[in-house]
Amino acid sequence: MSRLSVWLDQFRSMGTYIAVAFVLFVAGIVAGTSTPGLNDYMNSQLEGIRSLAEAIDKSSNPTLLMIIVIFFNNAIKGAMVIYLGFFFGLFPIYFIVINGLVLGYFVHKYALVNGGEAAFDLVVRGLLPHGIIEIPVLIIAAAYGMKAGSFAFRLLGQIFVRDAKLSHEAGAYVKATVPIVIGVAVLLFAASLIESLVTPILLGK
Repeated sequence: MSRLSVWLDQFRSMGTYIAVAFVLFVAGIVAGTSTPGLNDYMNSQLEGIRSLAEAIDKSSNPTLLMIIVIFFNNAIKGAMVIYLGFFFGLFPIYFIVINGLVLGYFVHKYALVNGGEAAFDLVVRGLLPHGIIEIPVLIIAAAYGMKAGSFAFRLLGQIFVRDAKLSHEAGAYVKATVPIVIGVAVLLFAASLIESLVTPILLGK
């Protein structure tokens, strides 16, 4: 069996994890729009993003710097989400929920200030062009991270009963994630180009 076949078979087996990651992301969006107790935390997250955007705007080449910052921020997080998943899946779950929370909170707050029509326009022109790539990629990365977490729980059981087959399976899984990380990086680079070059034009900036 070729490496491509092995990779495709593994990806097909990820359906449940991808579905769970998607549900967590949507739950984060819903919570972000309807949980007042999160206001302080969400505002601090948005303030951090705003401060970074202002620093980029003041640079000598803001477009290039924006591409670099967005790409490396997302690509590094994408790899971290997958491999830190071996710490019982906690980081990928936190990561995908927080991304949903920030997105939901931001759009909801924008709608309250500017109206629903303006918020819809922002989503269509400002978020969807790059989000249609970025969001599925981050959901897939979180899914792989959560599967890594499932290995962590199963490997923990080897404290009592040694399972050579499970150790081999976990090692094979780590190797199989390498093309996933590369694919995540490539797709997130494409998303960063769209966000940096196309989105400002669509928003009239």
